[in-house]
Amino acid sequence: MSNQEKLTQAFCDALGIQADRVTDDLQYNTIKEWDSTAHMVLISELENTFDVMLDTDDIIDMSSVAKAKEILAKYDVSF
Repeated sequence: MSNQEKLTQAFCDALGIQADRVTDDLQYNTIKEWDSTAHMVLISELENTFDVMLDTDDIIDMSSVAKAKEILAKYDVSF
């Protein structure tokens, strides 16, 4: 499974949405499923999936799928 597929699956599992909704343009609080509670579930899912520990600033800055990729790249996860 590619990192892109893992990322998509993590968003699907955390937010309870279909894979076709997980695009780079998907942003926090633009869909009802991605609220503050789901955001913390998503962070946990991403940390477990990619075996990283995100720092607080990264958690706060993760405002979209594209931003998640940018942040994970800092932890040597390539897409």
